[in-house]
Amino acid sequence: MPQPAQALGRLRKHLHQTRLLGSISSSLYYDQNTVMPPAGADWRGQQLALLASQLHERQSSDSYADLVAAAEAEAEAVSNPDAEPTEDPAVPGRRRRNLQLLRQELERQRSLDPLLVASLARAQSRGNAVWQEARRRNEFAVFAPALEELLQLRREQAAQLAPIEPAARSPWEILAQPFEPGVSKARLQELFAPLSAGIPPLLERVLAATRSSTSTPTPAAAIPEALQESLCAELLESWGYDPARCQRSRSAHPFSCTLGPADYRITTRVVPGQPFSAFLATAHEWGHSLYEQGLPRGDDHYFPWPLGEATSMGVHESQSLFWECRVARSKAFASRWHPRFAEGLGTDPWGGSQAFWRGLNPMRPGLIRVEADELTYCLHIVLRFELELALVEQGLPVAELPELWNRRMGELLGLSPQRDAEGCLQDIHWAEGLFGYFPSYALGHLISAQLAETMERQLGPIESVVAAGEELRLQHWLGEQVWPLGRSVEGEELVAQVSGAPLSAGPFLRYLDGKVDRLLECA
Repeated sequence: MPQPAQALGRLRKHLHQTRLLGSISSSLYYDQNTVMPPAGADWRGQQLALLASQLHERQSSDSYADLVAAAEAEAEAVSNPDAEPTEDPAVPGRRRRNLQLLRQELERQRSLDPLLVASLARAQSRGNAVWQEARRRNEFAVFAPALEELLQLRREQAAQLAPIEPAARSPWEILAQPFEPGVSKARLQELFAPLSAGIPPLLERVLAATRSSTSTPTPAAAIPEALQESLCAELLESWGYDPARCQRSRSAHPFSCTLGPADYRITTRVVPGQPFSAFLATAHEWGHSLYEQGLPRGDDHYFPWPLGEATSMGVHESQSLFWECRVARSKAFASRWHPRFAEGLGTDPWGGSQAFWRGLNPMRPGLIRVEADELTYCLHIVLRFELELALVEQGLPVAELPELWNRRMGELLGLSPQRDAEGCLQDIHWAEGLFGYFPSYALGHLISAQLAETMERQLGPIESVVAAGEELRLQHWLGEQVWPLGRSVEGEELVAQVSGAPLSAGPFLRYLDGKVDRLLECA
């Protein structure tokens, strides 16, 4: 019989080595998307495939399964309160939850063919590189074979996982589980239906007001790249950026990446003709990083245990969208930052903070998801959700994707892309085989709004906090109420626990309605 904590200690040591290998893979991914020369893509794919194979072996081997089983038996033995009368009563619960999550992931990994795991890693790396070239050349045909391969591999992955999943889960739902545990198409449609019904009338109000307005539209100021970079750095510094632990770089698509327990990276990009893009992307990606930095990784109960991870990508996106939309796009924030922008330009092309705020909130349909306003953003997600289902489950030929994308974009937003780069080539997700991720963005808006309503009941209006320059109070609230939960609960459980109500579209639609009113008042 093992002595107390011996099996858990051996498991912890194994997990630590696994996390080290995972962080090496993440470091290679970060390098590929920031500074790696394009010609290095093939070798990088081989590197990532090797690491993926090694990680899969560590997470699926008989010896690892024995470690998990021994730790489960040990945890069950020591959870008896008579055996450990002085132990923190929360500790056994955390152990059980960690081991439950490890068991789930073990079964998933043991269901996958190692050859498939390596093939996926190579295809993801190749897809990333080919997508960047296809996007640069504006040629979907360049990317299509890579997308075909990724779809085939992901369908095979779903088939291999199906025997351990609930019978009712479809292939797309199986692929979505790593992003949104427990997600179903039916639940997403239930949450998204009020958005499809409620957003178009709000959008029509804005467009009608725009058509009838005699005022001069808010100018799109040209902000030099160097000034954009300087303002992004200033924003990060004001929100607690620590250069000893954090790094910001440039990439083709903004993202956040954690390489270790004290190594947090974000990327942004400067987009010609989009003067606020880099600034808002910095706010968005820093929101992701703040969540990562706030996860419970400070003691042996969590790191490298699963409870130190994000509960879902919907919750993750709620944190980034909170900082981008509720803070950086707020009227109070615009009033504080307008002088900084004007001073950097040496002039005020907006003619005041109100027009500057309207510039941060254009509230008009656009082709690009990451540049979309809060009103139309979720319609972009509805489009991608529909197309993913068509590609993964309904037999949509890859060659027909651009045409269907353009047609549905016209139906949803009244716009038609003229170039694939501003249509179906704009996002990196499918280039990396991340089918099932996109709904997390819309869920993030819903979760952010519901958590924000709860925050305001306790702290007062967010606008007032931002007007006082006290964003760190908002960080502190999230750091107490949301971030420490990690994976102790699922995404919707987290929302219900913090807000006291089930997740719904109501708070988000109320927020949008109020913001449209305020924007139209000062138009």
